[in-house]
Amino acid sequence: MKNYLSIVVIALTMLLCVPSQAQVKFGLKAGANVSKLSFSKDVFNVDNRSGFFVGPMVEFTVPIVGLGFDAALLYDQKGAKVQNETETFNYVDIPINLKYTIGLGDMAGVFLTTGPQFSFNVGDKDIFKNTFTLKSSQFYWNVGAGVKLIKHLQIGYNYNIALGKTGEKPDVKEFNFKNNTHQVSVAYMF
Repeated sequence: MKNYLSIVVIALTMLLCVPSQAQVKFGLKAGANVSKLSFSKDVFNVDNRSGFFVGPMVEFTVPIVGLGFDAALLYDQKGAKVQNETETFNYVDIPINLKYTIGLGDMAGVFLTTGPQFSFNVGDKDIFKNTFTLKSSQFYWNVGAGVKLIKHLQIGYNYNIALGKTGEKPDVKEFNFKNNTHQVSVAYMF
């Protein structure tokens, strides 16, 4: 019985020691995105448009396990072109991603991410000559992957999946649209 108790105490001590070695890093993140609008009815000619995002981020990692999270506060500018008219959407995004990193030594690593993103519209809500109205906030689910290089640099790809309406046409109840986004990012961690 004493041996089992000793093993349990040692195991609990090891588990409690792992979080004390957790690393917290702060950095800056920037990148480009391509928006993909999808409508509930195919009545418009829609083109993908590019945009950008930039802002501070924080990363928390448990080194031995490779599990952690990252979060950011980003200014995000997305674009869309419908029927030869181009619009720009301005958001403040807060992505919070669970991150799993596989280390390739001290100088490199590969990571996978997934998690929610909360986006708040800080631009014009009436778009395309007041034909559509953007929602004031949106909820996305992110999935992504990337690489860590030289302890400070992160290069990643992310896909934002809209989990609700991005906007609607006020005079038609069944008509709405979603804005999914491809993102390529570069982050520098201090």
